[in-house]
Amino acid sequence: MNSGKKNQPISGKIADIPSHANVTSRRDSWLIAKNLSSSFRYAVQGISYAFLSQRNFRIHVLIGCAVSAMGIWLKLPLYNLAILVLTIAAVLVLELINTSIEAVVDLSIGRNFHPLARIAKDCSAAAVLVASFSSLIIAILLLLPPSLVRFGF
Repeated sequence: MNSGKKNQPISGKIADIPSHANVTSRRDSWLIAKNLSSSFRYAVQGISYAFLSQRNFRIHVLIGCAVSAMGIWLKLPLYNLAILVLTIAAVLVLELINTSIEAVVDLSIGRNFHPLARIAKDCSAAAVLVASFSSLIIAILLLLPPSLVRFGF
């Protein structure tokens, strides 16, 4: 089903990408990126898509930035900041995986209902939820003690 256009890159504008249920790319999705810069460009497009189309991804980015800023403001030791960065990254990575699983499930079943599709989507969302709760606990453990000291409690 090739229309004569060989591996044309996406324009790079996220506005060119419709909602995940109807995504069509001008590049053949089965082709391997020919160079490293293409690979990075496609990854950045994925992050951009998630940021612009997924409310929860934006929420996680915002909270992650706030927690990072608070850790820097509290002058946490470098290893504590590293732990915060890892937990924030884990949540964002799982949110990206959740988005991709939802897109693949929607692509494969369309508007039909299938109990296995529901399980796949629910479990991928649950993975994000578990990571979010654990990162919240880690943030509390790392930020609360220095916050109490800083504010004189």
